[in-house]
Amino acid sequence: MSNIFSSSIGKKLVMSLSGLFLIVFLLVHLGINSLLMFDNTGRLFNLGAHFMATNPLIKVFEPVLALGFLLHIVWAFVLTLRNMQARPVKYAVNNQSGNATFASRNMFVLGVIVLGFLAIHLANFFVKIKFTGSPLLAEVDVDGVQMENAYALVVELFRNPIYSVVYVIWVIALWFHLTHGFWSAFQTIGLNNQIWIKRWKAVAYIYATIVAVGFAIIPLFFLLGLDA
Repeated sequence: MSNIFSSSIGKKLVMSLSGLFLIVFLLVHLGINSLLMFDNTGRLFNLGAHFMATNPLIKVFEPVLALGFLLHIVWAFVLTLRNMQARPVKYAVNNQSGNATFASRNMFVLGVIVLGFLAIHLANFFVKIKFTGSPLLAEVDVDGVQMENAYALVVELFRNPIYSVVYVIWVIALWFHLTHGFWSAFQTIGLNNQIWIKRWKAVAYIYATIVAVGFAIIPLFFLLGLDA
């Protein structure tokens, strides 16, 4: 068991399990964010955000989520560096396109793009909600409960064309990252016979498309003024 963090297989296993954990989180996050489009008063989203911020179980889950992200990022860098050291000189002729998808060849770059936007996203939302505050977060009354107006903060940013375009670019990178990461995680944990790999690949594309389209629609919804 102690070798899991030192062996290549162990690192891939930890990365796969943490990736699957984050895949589940993405669906939950998309579900909460989708509430933005179903009520232009902000009531539904504020209730969802307030629940996520105050529920004791969610508070316990937050550090677990942070650890999942950290493990996934650290092992991605470690495995990439190990692969580079193992093959420091590229082949003179290296036609990988016939053997691997664009996503599988560029998982590290795609991951860096996803991580970069995640940092911007956290600075604009998580940091303001948890630490620095914002005038847009002035408390509102929702069904007799005082809570921060997270809806106003999110919508204000999504109405910014630059942020929304960057957000959509992030979604595209996330789509590619998920199409490969989803099925390869199942392959790593042992579900890798030919029949199931084909099924996991199909599910990966369906899942990645649902998540990417779902996240992309939200900023475009506000940028185009459809909430009016």
